[in-house]
Amino acid sequence: MSGQTQPTFVLVHGAFSNSFAFAPLQAELGLLGRRSVAVDLPGHGFRATFPRAYQAPQDPEGLAAAPGSLKGVTLADNVSHLIGVLERAKRNGPVILVSHSRGGVTATAAANARPDLIDRLVYVSAWCPVELDTAAYYAEPEMATVDAGSLALALAGKPAELGLLRVNFRTADPAVLAAFKAAFLADGTDDEFLAFLNTFQPDENLDAGTSDDRAQADTWGRIPRSYVRLADDASLPPALQDRLIREGDALTPDNPYDVHTLRSSHLKWLVDPAPAARVLSAVADLTVTSG
Repeated sequence: MSGQTQPTFVLVHGAFSNSFAFAPLQAELGLLGRRSVAVDLPGHGFRATFPRAYQAPQDPEGLAAAPGSLKGVTLADNVSHLIGVLERAKRNGPVILVSHSRGGVTATAAANARPDLIDRLVYVSAWCPVELDTAAYYAEPEMATVDAGSLALALAGKPAELGLLRVNFRTADPAVLAAFKAAFLADGTDDEFLAFLNTFQPDENLDAGTSDDRAQADTWGRIPRSYVRLADDASLPPALQDRLIREGDALTPDNPYDVHTLRSSHLKWLVDPAPAARVLSAVADLTVTSG
């Protein structure tokens, strides 16, 4: 396979995360001969804010008041940054845009804006709003099993005053840690859970998009797409994943999702990434063949 036909996977992280979380997956993809780049959205990765008050011993009052670089960052900023990455990746051949969790909102909006830059969309238990805005799905029956208050247990400061959402992932509160583990990595060991939790950053931007950012049939709907269901996900339950798939298929019935399923919680597929890498590699072959 020549360099120009070898697809590039562009990986987009979810809330409070960054490109670092994709390192094990990228290693597996590399060992399968696959090229990938992991994106840090604005204010993430090495551009994240880690207030001194977040260090040990923590200063709760200082943490609640410290300014953060994500203040004022919008979904449009995320999309603009991602499009810049996609433009560079596209120079080298086909592009497969892979998103996880909240990263799907950014991927969907980017696909609405520049479908010409994306040869396939892959959502891994990721948000792709069609009928409702993302926030509105939380009131739907498919999300009834989700503990929406788990993040609130460790909330630091007032989002309206900070201009961002801040969560103290370095808490030692056993009840909060248990809630986080149940939500994100119930099928992992305690060490795996704490290791992953320490890759999180405390801040996330507040803008999750509007009706204009839902999937659009005439742009997003033209792009071949796959959905990787995580069968044991407690944060974005399979029932909601299936609803998003159904809504996308109904929007563009001539271009339905190619669906795969992994036994995984919200994060286990990144802790033990070999099965996901094999699925993505097969999707890459499908993309090159159909292209």
